[in-house]
Amino acid sequence: MTSHSNALDEIDKQAVAPNPDEALDAKSPSEGSDRQFVTALARGLEVLRCFRSGEERLGNQQLAERCRLPKSTVTRLTYTLTKIGYLHHDQASGRYRLGMAALGIGGSTLARLEVKEKSRSVLQAVAESTGLQLSLGVRDDLSMLYVDTCHGNSIVTLQLNVGSRIPISVTAMGRACLAGMDEVSRRDILVRIRALDPVKWPKIKTGIQQAIVDLAEHGCCVSFSEWRTEVHGIGIPLSLGSALPDMVVTAAGPAMTRTRESYMTEVRPLLISAVQDIKRRLSD
Repeated sequence: MTSHSNALDEIDKQAVAPNPDEALDAKSPSEGSDRQFVTALARGLEVLRCFRSGEERLGNQQLAERCRLPKSTVTRLTYTLTKIGYLHHDQASGRYRLGMAALGIGGSTLARLEVKEKSRSVLQAVAESTGLQLSLGVRDDLSMLYVDTCHGNSIVTLQLNVGSRIPISVTAMGRACLAGMDEVSRRDILVRIRALDPVKWPKIKTGIQQAIVDLAEHGCCVSFSEWRTEVHGIGIPLSLGSALPDMVVTAAGPAMTRTRESYMTEVRPLLISAVQDIKRRLSD
């Protein structure tokens, strides 16, 4: 743990972004430093990413706050995205929702994910045997994006479905993603996480350090009531090589339905076996 701790401790020496504009600059190359980078395109995509699961309509002010951009800039972006079909403008409310062009891209991308198709029966079997929600997730900037979910027969379950986004820093899915990365990639992300929330950073850093140790010692990463008090979960990175995107497999559920010990003694072996099975299916 010493080498990983030292690597994360060095992040504390980085200067914290003093204002939101600098934090935004940390998310993507600036025009000045990369002449190939198209800032307008990047900002337009940021606007589209603001539409999270369960939030179908957003106004320009809400979008400006989420993107940390001037409202005038966002207004031009939403106008353009509406003109080319990526957003739909609701005249009555003055708000926007994703248009068919954006939904078409998302749907076709998920449909082509071989890992989703070949893992579903494996995850469904574990979901039914444990009563938990089994999920596949992939990193989306500083969030984890759900690309598939399987539910068992339990009456009490989580309301996280395809398209839902959760934080990368404090969830089992996010910690497994970070712990499974190479050190350079992980460091770049953690510098940004620290800049966005320096107050909570010491606790976040401790959790990520422990996740790296847990993955090495137990084969999984955990988050027991650390993201939300009512949620327990464990996750395992699913590294698939350059041909497919790296993902994470998680088993999670309401904290009241299972103890932390049962996750480690009963669910963990099933999840490890499921990940191994998925890898075998993908290699066939």
